[in-house]
Amino acid sequence: MVEHYLHQYKVHLTITRSRATVLGDYRHAIHGKNHRISVNGNLNPYAFLITLLHELAHLLTFQFHGNRVAAHGREWKKQFSELLKTFIQAEIFPDIIKDSLLKSLHNPAASSCADDDLLRVLRHYDEKKRAFILSRNYIKVICSG
Repeated sequence: MVEHYLHQYKVHLTITRSRATVLGDYRHAIHGKNHRISVNGNLNPYAFLITLLHELAHLLTFQFHGNRVAAHGREWKKQFSELLKTFIQAEIFPDIIKDSLLKSLHNPAASSCADDDLLRVLRHYDEKKRAFILSRNYIKVICSG
């Protein structure tokens, strides 16, 4: 489903290393170059898809409105909601993520990090990070995430 947008709009998709301040980024096509979207590669599959859809919503908003609208304004929110609806209807997301997304469709946050419920739900699908603590008599495994 995403491939359709990537091909139709000639998107150069880059999967990046983890970035502290952003999960993804969109740059519109200029001077004969393709639209560019980057998404952090350390995201779980559902967070990755939601971030990619977020950036695709920027692309679609740019296609229809150019630079005349706010980055996360009403027009972007409409595009993002429409993309999310399409993927929710395709039953790609587990019910717990779907329910969280449905709650935010009328006014989606500018970032999944800004939506506390969605962030909490998405964290369930992160890989657990394990740290091993050596002690005199045993090894303790601590899981974070």
